[in-house]
Amino acid sequence: MFIKRNISAGLIFRFAWKNLLFFTFYATAIFSAYYFLEIRYLHLPFQPLSVIGIAVSFYLGFKNNQSYDRFWEGRKIWGGIVNHSRTWANQVLTVVEADHATKQDLIYRQIAWINALRIQLRRPNSFSLKENRMVERLHRRHREAHDVCENLDGLLPAEELDDLEERKNVATHLIKNQGIKLQELLREEKITEFDKQMMHGLLKEFYSLQGKCERIKNTPFPRQYAYFSTIFTWIFILLLPFGLMDVFEQSSYSHKGHKHEWMMFLMVPFSVLISWIFSSMDSIGGNSEDPFENRINDVPMTALCRTIEIDLRDMLDEKDLPAKVQPIDNILY
Repeated sequence: MFIKRNISAGLIFRFAWKNLLFFTFYATAIFSAYYFLEIRYLHLPFQPLSVIGIAVSFYLGFKNNQSYDRFWEGRKIWGGIVNHSRTWANQVLTVVEADHATKQDLIYRQIAWINALRIQLRRPNSFSLKENRMVERLHRRHREAHDVCENLDGLLPAEELDDLEERKNVATHLIKNQGIKLQELLREEKITEFDKQMMHGLLKEFYSLQGKCERIKNTPFPRQYAYFSTIFTWIFILLLPFGLMDVFEQSSYSHKGHKHEWMMFLMVPFSVLISWIFSSMDSIGGNSEDPFENRINDVPMTALCRTIEIDLRDMLDEKDLPAKVQPIDNILY
């Protein structure tokens, strides 16, 4: 998640340079053919083009609203994970009549679960977004390992960690292991049946929150909206210089009939600017539709996991707490 109020020109350039280069060459080529080679039929009336632009704007607005809803839902789910994790630790500390090691085991397994879920959600799939080389280089520099168990050292017993190495969905089995541990505590009379049912309610909630995350992760944004918005945007962008050629040709004549040749040259920068605005609107929606990909605009799950870990270890009265995750290049992961 980008946390600086203003986005730097360098970061914008990382995303936009390829399109800006194409828009400049494309508009310049059309202008040169019209003005220098005098191919005068290379223009279109702007009125029908403006209708296309309005339609594309409505379509992009719908797509971006729905994409943002996916991001915001993901952020709300992780807000629920934060709150319920604290509640779990509080119940372990106040309800379970056991030694400190047992309570630590239950709380550390919760910390392991949130980290396992984070890593599983960040695994790429077949419809993951691909950016240009400069953006992908930035992502690779900040990317974490996709091996879940590598990130759980020190949180779980060795035999449990070995068992999880063979599992397909590590996060699911961690919650299952919490339930098994509660059953053991009930047999040892360290919790009551009522306590067990209350704490199982939280485990059910954790499964529910995990399932909601997996639903967003495994269900792509409907391609009929995502794909055709890009197609319509590029149809408009490719037609735009032809329409602007007609507009700036007419604007170059003064009210006395004198022609100002320099006015026609403005077609190129205005065409690039308008094309960049529309392509950026389309890219914004594409970057928001999958909020768990560890990209610049995604839910900062690493920071949220660290916040939970700090809170839970502090509730255990531990002194050597990990530091908060700091943003890298103004990006909080």
